[in-house]
Amino acid sequence: MAAGDRMLTAHDLAHALGAELIGPGDILIRRINALEEAGPEEVTFIHDSQHAARWADSRAAAAIVSRNLVPLDDPHSRPFLVVENAELASIEALRIFMPEPARPEPGIHPTAWVHPAAQISGTAAIGPHCSVDARAAIGPGTILHAGVRIYPDVTIGENCEIHGGCVIRERCRIGSHVILHQNVNIGADGFGYRPDPDGSGLIKMPHIGTVCLEDHVEIGAGSCVDRAKFSRTVIGTGTKIDNLVQIAHNCRIGRMCVIAGQAGLAGSVVVGDGVQIGGQVAIAEHVRIGDGVRIGARSGVMRDIDPGQSVLGVPAEPARETLRQTAAIRKLPDLLKEFSRRPRPENRR
Repeated sequence: MAAGDRMLTAHDLAHALGAELIGPGDILIRRINALEEAGPEEVTFIHDSQHAARWADSRAAAAIVSRNLVPLDDPHSRPFLVVENAELASIEALRIFMPEPARPEPGIHPTAWVHPAAQISGTAAIGPHCSVDARAAIGPGTILHAGVRIYPDVTIGENCEIHGGCVIRERCRIGSHVILHQNVNIGADGFGYRPDPDGSGLIKMPHIGTVCLEDHVEIGAGSCVDRAKFSRTVIGTGTKIDNLVQIAHNCRIGRMCVIAGQAGLAGSVVVGDGVQIGGQVAIAEHVRIGDGVRIGARSGVMRDIDPGQSVLGVPAEPARETLRQTAAIRKLPDLLKEFSRRPRPENRR
């Protein structure tokens, strides 16, 4: 379905969202948009007081509103779709108005190359210019978009979506309902070298392990998950990884973690369940991160972190301590000025 082809009344949308409708129900809605950009025939969402304060100036036809922000002053008497949490309700609204994605038809495209020893489900879709090597197995409903490269002995479960330019190296295992965005690389060699004893250069460390992505993992464009030196690099069920993230050899990431863009995990890092890692975080090798830890953006983690902590800074420390130190540093210029104005004691012999 192309964008803009869906047309609902405010009443119909409220029913679909399980929302309470306040105001006219016959207003037509075609799309969802941000508060500042929404126009006629578009619904927006209001989930905090700042958005509520700007509602009167919006041109939107209607708003999905968190219950604690109603009633709102609206000179145009536009409809409100009242829900407990407008931010969560907007997820379902986005699904309703989402254009139908472009997907290859089930089967193997004529330009794709599939090794005779590969096993392809009859409901899988192998797009243009893909290659699937010997003994690879592609499960039911899985989609390989154009230009995907699958090496020998790879296993991919059911209902996965692998976008263009992705490479999955030999012997790696991908679970079910996994999404890999453009140019993700799974199973490249880890970054391991040792000095040659004769001083002539560096000796490459062999990496003979694999990568395992468990079910419902999603990995953003351009990210890399390196194969283990031995055993497996593992990404746990339900974990979501942003664009341009580096996961090094032998890392073990737990379930339901989120890792933001440009984060980098060195070799053999162990991350517990439910961990949140901010953008550009760097984690040193062999560090262990406990369950439920939160790591602020651009932090440098150089030691183990106990479960449930929130850390920040370089080196990463408990967030309150880091913020206290930052506040103290900001006072230093004024303290130095005050110190310089004080009379100095006479030198004593």
